[in-house]
Amino acid sequence: MFATRFAPSPTGRLHKGHAFSALTAWSAAKAAGGRFVLRIEDIDPTRCKPEHEAAILEDLAWLGLDWETPVRRQSDHLSDYAAVIDDLNRRGLIYRCFRTRKEVLASIGDAPHGEMEAVRPGPHPREEEARLMAENRPFAWRLSLDRAREALGESLWNGLSFVEEGAGPAGETGVLPVRPEAAGDVVLARKDAGVAYHLAVAHDDALQGIDHVIRGEDLFEATHVQRLIQTLLGWPAPVYRHHRLLTGPDGRRYAKRDQSVTLAELRAGGLTAEALRAELGFSSVD
Repeated sequence: MFATRFAPSPTGRLHKGHAFSALTAWSAAKAAGGRFVLRIEDIDPTRCKPEHEAAILEDLAWLGLDWETPVRRQSDHLSDYAAVIDDLNRRGLIYRCFRTRKEVLASIGDAPHGEMEAVRPGPHPREEEARLMAENRPFAWRLSLDRAREALGESLWNGLSFVEEGAGPAGETGVLPVRPEAAGDVVLARKDAGVAYHLAVAHDDALQGIDHVIRGEDLFEATHVQRLIQTLLGWPAPVYRHHRLLTGPDGRRYAKRDQSVTLAELRAGGLTAEALRAELGFSSVD
C-alpha cells in the first residue's frame, strides 16, 4: 500500500513552505488510497520544544489534514536507534570521532584534494582513542565509507541506486545512481541526542512502512546517504519524490531561520485554510 509521511522538527512554527510540503504528501496519499503518517523529528534537545510540537498539530489540523495515530515522536525511541548503532559497531561499520565541529571544518580547509575527502577523517589511532575514552571525552559515531564499501562489495556498491519520481535540483529523475562519497563519513549518532538525522530517518521510514518519501528538493542529496544506510541494514528502498521549494515575494525559499511568516500569523491576519490551500494549488481536502 502507498504510504508517505510528513516529518517536521518542532523547532518553531510552520510556514507556507511546510504547508505546501505537507499538502503535497497528504494529497498524494489520498489520491492513492494510501496512508499518511505524521512523524515528529525531535532529536535536537536544545532546539525542539513541546510547544512547537503542539503548534504543528494545530496548524496541520487547521489546514484540514488528518493522519494516523499515535504520532511517533523520535525522542521517545532513542533505544531503538541505540540498538542499530550497537549493530553497526559490532560489524565494524562505524567509528568514534572525537573531533569537534571546528576541528572538522579546519581539516576541510586544509585538505589538499577538496572537501569530499576532508569530511572523511577516519578513526583515531588506537592509543589516542583509548586515551580520549579514558578522559571521558564526548564523541560522535561516524559511518566509515571504506568499511561500508568493503562490506557490500564492489558490485553492490557500484550498483546502488534510487528511484526519483519528482526531480532533483538539476532536474534529475528516474533511476539514479547513489553517490555516498559526496557526503563523506556522515555522523550517525551525536553525544547530545544519541542519534543523528540520517539514521533516525532511515530507521523510521523502514519501521513505519514508508514506501514513498515525498519532501523538498533541499533534501535530495540526503537520499544518497539514506539509501546507503538502508542497504547496509537490509531495509527496503522507498520511492522518492522531491518537490520544488516554495519561495516568498523576495525569491528566497521559506525558512524558519529567516523568520518567515508563520501559518499562525497568517491565520491571525484573517487568512482561511481554504484560501491558503487554493493559493498553494490544493483547492480541496476531500
